[in-house]
Amino acid sequence: MASSSQASRAVPNLAFRGLRGQRSPGEFAAAVRKAAREIGEQVSCDARYIGRVEAGEIRCPNYAYERVFLHMFPGLTLADLGFTAREQVRGSRGRPLVPAHPLCPFDGNSDSDIDEESDVLRRAFMTSGSATVAAASLGLGLGPVPGRPGSTPGLSRTVPAQRRVGEAEVSAVEEAVRRIRLLDDRHGADGLYQRAAQPLRAAYALLDAGTTARASTTGRLHAGAGELAISVGWLAHDSGRFDDARSHYAEALATARVAGDPALEAHAFCNTSFLARDAGRYREAVRSAQAGQRAARQLASPRLLSLLSLREAGGWAGLGDRASCEQSLSRAHSYFDLGVTDADPEWMSFFGEPELEALQAQCCSALGEWSRAARHARRAAALQDRRFTRNLALYRAELAADLARAGAPDEAAEAGHQVLDLLDRVQSSRIQSMLSDTARVLLPQRRAAGVGAFLDRHSETLREA
Repeated sequence: MASSSQASRAVPNLAFRGLRGQRSPGEFAAAVRKAAREIGEQVSCDARYIGRVEAGEIRCPNYAYERVFLHMFPGLTLADLGFTAREQVRGSRGRPLVPAHPLCPFDGNSDSDIDEESDVLRRAFMTSGSATVAAASLGLGLGPVPGRPGSTPGLSRTVPAQRRVGEAEVSAVEEAVRRIRLLDDRHGADGLYQRAAQPLRAAYALLDAGTTARASTTGRLHAGAGELAISVGWLAHDSGRFDDARSHYAEALATARVAGDPALEAHAFCNTSFLARDAGRYREAVRSAQAGQRAARQLASPRLLSLLSLREAGGWAGLGDRASCEQSLSRAHSYFDLGVTDADPEWMSFFGEPELEALQAQCCSALGEWSRAARHARRAAALQDRRFTRNLALYRAELAADLARAGAPDEAAEAGHQVLDLLDRVQSSRIQSMLSDTARVLLPQRRAAGVGAFLDRHSETLREA
């Protein structure tokens, strides 16, 4: 059976345990968070994460943790820390979820990172007594997907009415959120959305079942399900499915209100504001960002307030209110300059100086300040970690669009070529739409240096899609 074979893979990481020394898991986790702040990373490390590493459940850390661990132990490699090489973790077990485009070619390897996520979910859900839920969460086709009233037509409810949910199930939901975010950071949303919706349905089925778990576990399950709804909503958002995204964000907000979770509520409002801006509902974008700030003030995260202020600025820019936009931008910078804290949510790992610059570029674009927008977009692209391919492509697409409108067609074409270079690894309708818009702006300037070559290459890419 799959669960037994997966469980046998967990080999205790004695090397990592040795590095912890006499410190407790909680003390060591605090040291990890401190090291992360020293290099500008954000990780939500706790004693439970350290325990999972030492137990061998995490065979290879994500890139953020990798950078932190190597900073903590200079001169050591991941192998010295007891971790397994990524290509071995990915293995060659399953077919890619999108056969024509492998989702996660880490370091040249083309196997799907979802396989590792599948191991976690399969092990947790199968051992908790519902193979149907496991199958549904992974899309394995072993039985009907657990449904919710009014959700997907034709789906039957198969979760027992009073099943106990414990650490395994909650950890599986939390791990699903991390994996989805990792894949989106590297490859964009289009190839992920349909698959990611399956663990989301399984998570809400657990909530709907009426558990008898401890209050702390129930709280984590609500938070995990809500964060999963936001992650899936973002995949819908980024792939142009605005109605689906709005529904997922609303579900996350409702979950936050039921659970009394201000962190989840702030996150849901943050994404709702972003979606409203993209959909041209600028007043709603402002109101949602302001509501998110009210929720976030219950936390101790200046960076979260900075991001929400940027969301508000985007709404004001869409309304053409330059003064209010500048006030929100100034507030965002003030909060940002306060730095990272332990209270910063894990999902905010993407929010550093590159994103700050990119969001300011978007505000300038909405106000028609194209040269200023291009300066911010150029800085965002220059600062972005090259391993986060999706955001790098996004920032360069923003730069190309701003340069085209700022009267620099040759530079716009050059930036457009750089985006095209990344499209074999990134699936994002947002980025493709931005690039097509730039091509339309550049069309009358085909004779400018490099523009014709970019337009021809872009047209060829559309034909091949």
